Amino acid sequence: MHILDATYLISSPNYTLCPPPDKPEYAFIGRSNVGKSSLINMLCHKQQLAKTSGAPGKTQMINHFMVESVKVPATAKSKLKGEQWYLVDLPGYGFAKVSQTQRKSWTKMIEDYLRKRTNLGMVFILIDSRHAPQKVDLDFVNQLGEWDVPFSLVFTKTDKETQSVVAKNVQLFLQAMRETWQFLPRHFMTSAVKKTGRDKILSFLDECNADFFQSGNSVT
Repeated sequence: MHILDATYLISSPNYTLCPPPDKPEYAFIGRSNVGKSSLINMLCHKQQLAKTSGAPGKTQMINHFMVESVKVPATAKSKLKGEQWYLVDLPGYGFAKVSQTQRKSWTKMIEDYLRKRTNLGMVFILIDSRHAPQKVDLDFVNQLGEWDVPFSLVFTKTDKETQSVVAKNVQLFLQAMRETWQFLPRHFMTSAVKKTGRDKILSFLDECNADFFQSGNSVT
């Protein structure tokens, strides 16, 4: 997959105000300050697309971006019209300096979106590879399992630690999942700085898009 363009579309306070569910859609979520905006910018090759911030809780609504992509080499991209799909930046879960009322509001907004958005094809859960498994991440993974929401794992910031530490933390996380999961989801290793994992994630998104369009606008 080659990205032709990516633009901010709209921020919605609940799923009913999101754009029409007529295109494949992929959501990105994780603990606050896990590097979500940096990853989105890296994937779309557009540094100012999603706003980055060192302050947790910056993302507060359901943020839609319109992405246009093609399957051909980048040298031919200017001559072709690509497929359009939605990329969604969701508020972080876990630590954020907000009131309990605001936290509950975000939780309901996210749950409603994840469970009721009909064109949502995949949720990418971002995990900070610098740390040992965190309960809040495992709890969220298990919650998606209970809701039967398809997801993949994205281990971020792999350039911020040694390869041995990253590999150990990833294996510990997958091992923790094996205690309750029979089959593990697909996972990706990424670095927004080194662009690690970009091609693999885009290739996977290309497969998901193909499933959507071939099945008559219903993601499997």
